[in-house]
Amino acid sequence: MKTKLSMVVLAAIGMVSLGNAVELKTTGEAVLYYQTVDTGANSDLFQKADSAANIGLRVNVAGDLGNDFGVGLEGVALGTLGLEKNLVSATMQTAGNSGNLNDTAISQAYITKKIDNTTLKLGRQVLPASVSPLAFSEDWNVFANTYDAAVAINSDLPDTTLVGAWVSGNGDKARSNLVGGAVQGGAYMVTAVNKSVKELPITASYYALKDINGADSGDAIWASTKVDAGLPVSLALQGGQISPSNNLKDTNAFGAEIGAKVDMFDLGLAYSSVNNGALGVVNTGGVKTPLFTQMVANEGAIANDADTVVLKASTAVGAGTLSAGYGMTSAGTTSATVNDSQELDLVYSFKALGTDMLLAYVNASSDVSGAEDDNIVRFVSRYNF
Repeated sequence: MKTKLSMVVLAAIGMVSLGNAVELKTTGEAVLYYQTVDTGANSDLFQKADSAANIGLRVNVAGDLGNDFGVGLEGVALGTLGLEKNLVSATMQTAGNSGNLNDTAISQAYITKKIDNTTLKLGRQVLPASVSPLAFSEDWNVFANTYDAAVAINSDLPDTTLVGAWVSGNGDKARSNLVGGAVQGGAYMVTAVNKSVKELPITASYYALKDINGADSGDAIWASTKVDAGLPVSLALQGGQISPSNNLKDTNAFGAEIGAKVDMFDLGLAYSSVNNGALGVVNTGGVKTPLFTQMVANEGAIANDADTVVLKASTAVGAGTLSAGYGMTSAGTTSATVNDSQELDLVYSFKALGTDMLLAYVNASSDVSGAEDDNIVRFVSRYNF
């Protein structure tokens, strides 16, 4: 059914383009993604059984259809180029539910319509965390997950942008899987971004959640701001609450982050605190959190019943930027980990051979007696066109 629908959309775009001389813009990227993990015991870095890889191609076609209508279509192809025969045993992402390592999927297919100061966007699309902090597209994997959504953006009010949406299925690890996170039935969302005070822009979101794990429904609020007063030190704040039905305990979260530039270094200190509510503070359509303390792999430790501090630093090195982060999480007795944990991230982002490359090393440890550290090495190369 998905293939048939995709062919119909492609044919429709082609006919509109030919019949009305519509100019369509094509963009995309080619990606090589490799990750290996050492979790101790019989695990080891660069061992086939502990490594995963993908070769991916993403092509996006978008254009103006006239009369304030627009259209967009994006397809992805994900495969391994046979790497599973010698170097890896798994993939980071799959395209579809066929079980094949090499497959394709339609990751975006939407129509837009502008009416005065309101823009409507209907279909499968990317949702940015800046306006949808609890249901957003995550870009850490080969390709970002997308959502079936109906979105309305209005700018009638002075210095204010209003966003209303119905958010439904998403695709993450398996791109055609239309459920994810803790919410199975979708969500209504309203977000307001106000910049009346230039130095103190505020973003606030409300979600009405359907079919939460363990509950019939629920509500969530989330707000954030970043003080931009021209001071040497920047300050950002965030906080929210997730309230499931069925008399389940509310989840409350707070976060703060300060940053400063000292000589050649950009420095940061982030803090988050989440109580032991029934649900974790996690992207309802993915795996990451919106918390300032989110690192490469610590989402399981920080999302519920945990206090976390993260130190950050970055500086230009050679053709790129070297970033380092060290996080410490103190877990409560009901947290998913039930143990204090630490994570060290070293990430080097650079340009080489006409591509954007990323090389990352992660060391994660905990205070579990006898437990060995987890080590992750990740390499990503992206060619954008």
